[in-house]
Amino acid sequence: MSHMEDLTATVGAFVDELVLSGLRHAVISPGSRSTPLALAMAAHPNLKNWLLVDERSAGFFALGLGKALGEPAALLCTSGTAAANYFPAVAEAKLARVPLVVLTADRPHELRDVGAPQAMDQIGMFGTHVKWFMEMALPESSEPMLRYVRTTAGRAVATARTGPMGPVHLNLPFREPLVPDLSFPSIWLGGRRGEGSSPYVRVVSGEQDPSGGELDRWAQMLSQWERGLIVVGPQEESELGSAVHQLAESLSFPVLADPLSRLRNGSHTKEWILEGYDAFLREGEAVEKLAPEVVIRFGAMPVSKALLLFLKQHPHTRQIVVDPDGGWREPSLLAAEMVYTDPIRFCQGLTERILPRRESSWAQLWKGLNQVTTAQLAAAGRVDAPFEGRVFLELAELLPEEGILFAGNSMPVRDLDSFLMKSDRRLLPMANRGANGIDGVISTALGAAAAGFHVTLVLGDLSFFHDLNGLLAAKLHALNTTIVLINNDGGGIFSFLPQASQTEPTTFETLFGTPLGLDYGHAVRMYGGHLDRPTSWEEFRKNYVASLERPGLNVIEVRTDRRENVNLHRGIWKQIGEVVRRRLREAEG
Repeated sequence: MSHMEDLTATVGAFVDELVLSGLRHAVISPGSRSTPLALAMAAHPNLKNWLLVDERSAGFFALGLGKALGEPAALLCTSGTAAANYFPAVAEAKLARVPLVVLTADRPHELRDVGAPQAMDQIGMFGTHVKWFMEMALPESSEPMLRYVRTTAGRAVATARTGPMGPVHLNLPFREPLVPDLSFPSIWLGGRRGEGSSPYVRVVSGEQDPSGGELDRWAQMLSQWERGLIVVGPQEESELGSAVHQLAESLSFPVLADPLSRLRNGSHTKEWILEGYDAFLREGEAVEKLAPEVVIRFGAMPVSKALLLFLKQHPHTRQIVVDPDGGWREPSLLAAEMVYTDPIRFCQGLTERILPRRESSWAQLWKGLNQVTTAQLAAAGRVDAPFEGRVFLELAELLPEEGILFAGNSMPVRDLDSFLMKSDRRLLPMANRGANGIDGVISTALGAAAAGFHVTLVLGDLSFFHDLNGLLAAKLHALNTTIVLINNDGGGIFSFLPQASQTEPTTFETLFGTPLGLDYGHAVRMYGGHLDRPTSWEEFRKNYVASLERPGLNVIEVRTDRRENVNLHRGIWKQIGEVVRRRLREAEG
């Protein structure tokens, strides 16, 4: 066979098997060495291609597709430092359990480590940040090698999407010439098993049912305790809310629901679901008097630092972590049991085995504290001043049903935790809480928009600046997105940390406050977007509603003052502390 025939058959079989294995989206960055795969991907009739010039942005865009769809997208780039730009998104995908198939083109072996241009060591370059790495063989069209190509492609997709989901990396060397013959009549058929359209290898994952004996043991154990909590951290199983609530009702255990848990919103019952715990667990008296005997946690560790400190304050509490996909997401180092099983079946199995009991006074105290706290948050958060927390109170009422509310890291996701109240509205909160970085947030949100969702992104000005390149995706691919830019001219979260009071003001501003003084209107216009700067909350609401009707990129810039924002937050926490202490005294009396 000629080089052209080897190249064409190999990339044709490889791309076709990716598609047969369930991969529907490819995010491609331009380059020479990746030409064979890029042309094959562009030609395949069942693959949607997204072109993005900046590999760093492309990586997060593919991450957003994976987060929104729950299935892997492919990432393709040329050789050299192009691949290194994927690193932040790959790290986030591994920690956040987002499926991703990373494809890096490479020089052939004879051009490595000899000073050839655009060549660097790409073997295992992402280290432990990927689930699996494979250096693929050079193209060859023999039947055994085409079977190898299909097996490897199918294995990559299956490995990325089986639990715990995450990124995989294939490094593909190509020799010149690099242009395959796309007119080849059987370009997609090489190595297929028969004439059907089934994947070469069908990969099936079994259900993780908890054993009856273990369920009996847990039911007996949990029935002995009255002071119990259920904690649900970031997770994306839409049916978990109903199952958790039924278990909570049977046990009389309050449910502390993270804003990214999908439990605060939706049609399921929410009587036992609490959302104000981050505020009232800041009060030392509450932390002391609310000590639990047992905690059952589902999903990753919640956003709330107050909750994490509360759990650490009670190291003798028996903690049970339920995780369907294994791994070790337990930063408190206090778990007594790690249970690798399906959370819904776990809840249902326990509910069937537990005799419902009366609501305890301890549970009533939790629910009462949550009620007075959320009332304070809802009232105090609606100040007329440009308060950052109010953004989420407003958006929770205006966001379209089934719309994604994407929160940037640092302050926005914490304000989401504080001010996203329970409601029957079907909202989809989302954030990059794997590595918790501020990089790539715009690109991730636009990737979610590319999956077909309307996305409202709330982020700070430093995060916006950090990923300005990401705005190109909205322009190139006509993605309808609303970005609420909270501009306090710097890193707002640092004003809440000890550095603010323990560092000389000028030094603090230089190292932590980092004011940039930029007019982001120029950037928004450069990428074909529309910018509003409301001066009142009534105007904010009008701007947001208008953005839902206006196609393309819409940015609403809310300008705030960092010092005033800190004072408003602390004033709310102080008011809540007073109400909580009064409620605790009433409970004792």
